[in-house]
Amino acid sequence: MQLLQAERDALLKPLATVTGIVERRNTLPILANVLIRKEGDKLTFTGTDLEIQIASSQVEGFSGNDFAITVAAKKFSDILRAIPDKTVVSLDEDDSRLTIKAGKSRFNLQTLPAADFPTLAVDTNLRATVRLPQGQLKALLGRAQFAMAHQDIRYYLNGLFMVTEGNLLKLVATDGHRLAFASAELATSFDKNEVILPRKTILELYKLLADVDDEVAIDIAGNQVKFSFGNIVIHSKVVDGKFPDYNRVIPQNNDKLLTIERTQLLAAMQRAAILSNEKFRGVRVVLTSGSLKILCNNNEQEEAQEELEVAYQGEPLDIGFNIQYLLDVLTNLQVETLQFAFGDVNSSVLVTMPDNANFKYIVMPMRI
Repeated sequence: MQLLQAERDALLKPLATVTGIVERRNTLPILANVLIRKEGDKLTFTGTDLEIQIASSQVEGFSGNDFAITVAAKKFSDILRAIPDKTVVSLDEDDSRLTIKAGKSRFNLQTLPAADFPTLAVDTNLRATVRLPQGQLKALLGRAQFAMAHQDIRYYLNGLFMVTEGNLLKLVATDGHRLAFASAELATSFDKNEVILPRKTILELYKLLADVDDEVAIDIAGNQVKFSFGNIVIHSKVVDGKFPDYNRVIPQNNDKLLTIERTQLLAAMQRAAILSNEKFRGVRVVLTSGSLKILCNNNEQEEAQEELEVAYQGEPLDIGFNIQYLLDVLTNLQVETLQFAFGDVNSSVLVTMPDNANFKYIVMPMRI
């Protein structure tokens, strides 16, 4: 029975949107599959790992009858990618097998019943709906997500803390050694809502958001958050846990101020990092009047030194950091200048954008 005829891209684009969360190795074989459903003039692809669910729909470029089927997401995606652009693809189903035809190519894939596909139950306990441009949310995520922990035993750090409070949307990420805070003003005011979103949700969301003014709607519910934009809907469970009080770690009295061009400092740090210790990644930052020295060495007694002329007139300071934490902020912020506020050798450094209170990045010092 023929299910569908479509141009390759009408299938590949929505499929590519959902395959990022599909795990190939699963205790449930159906979780390696994508659910393909056609209802009326809408074709929808859905993938899930039981924590996140992504659905992407298409309304043109195909014809056929209504149906629902599940098939291996990775194999189907690889087949479509290997087919030439603008080729017409037909999908036929017969006896739990999906036949994909394109020109003189034929592929047979196993299917599993659509009724067995485990879609996430939608939480209807809606607390708030936040709306903002896609590009603004993508920029906001870019300024915070890199500080998320990865496979930390403190599971609540392996994600992003999202807060609505008044007319602000705040995002906070920390791995216990550094913390990133980014906020944006909203058109509407909200009660205080706090959720922790899983790391995988944030990485997929950031990948799928476009740098455009089209709106994204964020529905915050009791144990779930839904993101809707374009033809994509993402449902994500939230992490159950208490996020640390981020306000307590933001330094208030760091008085040694250094304003510097971001790309100049990034280039110097990247050169010095070549000879940093691969395990500890330490860098010495030595500040004196008018001068910034960046010093790295490793176990082979090799050393790198960079010196920059800077407009610094404060007290001398010799302090150590993990160079990767500094490289992360310099790489992820697309601004011309940054301000570093230092305290003493035992104090965290506060990195901000001049005249912008909507971003803060804090890095703890390390002994070198």
